[in-house]
Amino acid sequence: MTNLFKQIGEYSLLMKRVFNRPDSWKMFFRQLPKELEKLGLQSLPIVIIISVFIGAIMTIQTKLNTENPLLPTYSTGLVTRDTLLLEFSSTILCLILAGKVGSNIASEIGTMRITEQIDALEIMGVNSANYLILPKVAAFVLMMPFLVIISMAVGLIGGYCVGLFTDIISTADYLLGIQYAFIPYYVFYAIVKSLVFAFIISSVASYYGYFAYGGALDVGKASTNAVVNGSILILFFNLLLTNLMLT
Repeated sequence: MTNLFKQIGEYSLLMKRVFNRPDSWKMFFRQLPKELEKLGLQSLPIVIIISVFIGAIMTIQTKLNTENPLLPTYSTGLVTRDTLLLEFSSTILCLILAGKVGSNIASEIGTMRITEQIDALEIMGVNSANYLILPKVAAFVLMMPFLVIISMAVGLIGGYCVGLFTDIISTADYLLGIQYAFIPYYVFYAIVKSLVFAFIISSVASYYGYFAYGGALDVGKASTNAVVNGSILILFFNLLLTNLMLT
């Protein structure tokens, strides 16, 4: 428990330094586009690949496991749509990106720590936490809603392809299902969750990387801790936000 409170205190103090006014807005806006590309655009291929396959798999499994003449024909599309909107594209996708983006941030900042680049910035009077971490947090929070929306769209396309290329479900039934009783609030709910999760992933990974003292082995440990603890926090806040926003 002592170690837990110590980490919470260190994290809070680090975030206080991160969200100070940047020493140079010019440097911040120079770094931001690079982070947008590295953390956001470079995550797009894996988001698309995973979403299209998950959309197709959910459609197949839902159809095959609900073979009941009493169920309406649009139920498969409805279940696929709501599952993508409520959980996969907002939560499961963030858990996957916690592994990719979180480990990337933690290893990058951790390497700078053990090679004393952060110490050099501090000696020069630069707020290293603000200079290194703020662009990463801002970039990932900005990009995450777009990745979530793309995931939703591609996942639904994946389900449509099942109807297009197989005889498991007709495209007409699928399209009716994804349009039936659509609730726009679910999209808003998914985007709000994604913003919170993006902040958790980027800030927690930055924290573990920033305090990765030692050698190359410690950078690996920091990367692992960032992914594990980030994922646990995502699950906890998923439960919290679901209770707050859907009940």
